[in-house]
Amino acid sequence: MHALVTKNAGNIYTVLADDGTTMQVTVKGNFRIKGIKSTSPVVIGDQVEVVDGMITAVADRKNYIVRKSINLSKQSHILAANLDQCFLIVTVSHPVTSTTFIDRFLATAEAYNIPAVLVFNKTDIYDSSDMEYLDGMVNLYETIGYKCLKVSAATGEGMDKVSDLLNGKVTLVSGHSGVGKSTFINRILPDLNLRTADISDAHDQGMHTTTFSEMYPIDAHGFIIDTPGIKGFGSFDMEKEDIGDYFREIFRYSQDCRFNNCTHTHEPGCAVLEALERHDISQSRYNSYLSMLEEDDKYRG
Repeated sequence: MHALVTKNAGNIYTVLADDGTTMQVTVKGNFRIKGIKSTSPVVIGDQVEVVDGMITAVADRKNYIVRKSINLSKQSHILAANLDQCFLIVTVSHPVTSTTFIDRFLATAEAYNIPAVLVFNKTDIYDSSDMEYLDGMVNLYETIGYKCLKVSAATGEGMDKVSDLLNGKVTLVSGHSGVGKSTFINRILPDLNLRTADISDAHDQGMHTTTFSEMYPIDAHGFIIDTPGIKGFGSFDMEKEDIGDYFREIFRYSQDCRFNNCTHTHEPGCAVLEALERHDISQSRYNSYLSMLEEDDKYRG
């Protein structure tokens, strides 16, 4: 039987069969996917074959997205597979989403060839300085070429534009705990009534309300994937010399560097450093690039 994996909780998977029925299944024996060292061989979004309540085969993935591993192990944690796009929910306050986190997420999406959209949430609670900062971030990322949306999932403001982008597509929703992912999904699919939690006053951070990833149907062909709050995206599975390719503006200027193997850190004739000096590349984006280079060194060390 052919089926779609819609949820995983430990070693138990929920699958949606072609006839519309759902069931819980397990994975057969020491099942592994060749060439991928992952904490789980089967993930949300996988197309699988099920025999006698066990997953026996996984179809080739068109893409997948990897989260930073908890430690510096050689295993990755794949969030989901076969995505049409991913939404990163961003808040500029309560809690703050750093530009480093945003840039690492975007670089990861670029590396795995998944279109990314930035959704700036909680516009209903921001003061004038927050909104000014938000508008600056939107300007930065739209200039690079990323689609940005300003919404309030709590009030519904701006959510009509979100719905138009979701129809007929498989969309992963990610972000820190506390940015309003569950509220965002409840606004799109109110019958779900996902649990939400208040921000911790002590640390201005969110409480984890989602413990396992789960995929929900939006329409005949569209799905939205809710993921647990994520602390970081790393350079796992990226070659050091390729990291700059996943920053769109760095890649663009790197074509004019004097050396093909330029790291954009110290070399003479580096077009990226020249662009940085002219402010054609933002300092925050360049700092994020450097942080991923340094992290890659840790993995290699």
